[in-house]
Amino acid sequence: MQTATKILNKRATRTRRVNFRLGQTVATPGALEALRQAGQHPFHFLARHARGDWGDLSPADKRGNDRALRECDRLLSAYKTSTEECLWVITEAHRSSTTILLPSEY
Repeated sequence: MQTATKILNKRATRTRRVNFRLGQTVATPGALEALRQAGQHPFHFLARHARGDWGDLSPADKRGNDRALRECDRLLSAYKTSTEECLWVITEAHRSSTTILLPSEY
């Protein structure tokens, strides 16, 4: 059975090169509930994050992520679900894990 990361990497590679490893992908209970209520799949947000689409961040924060990508620092993306719930996607600096969470769960 393929892991979620392998499936995601194959899908993201078809549209645009994946810029970094996601590592183990996990989601908090609040994020999973928000995704369920929105009828959306976490792969949608993980794929955007992996492509370097940082979502609803300020231009300065997007530049910070681009710098963090080059310097192997932590990466943060922010997205809104179809129900306007804010989700964060955070990949740790060591690229061993990526978490989908609500800002209130940070």
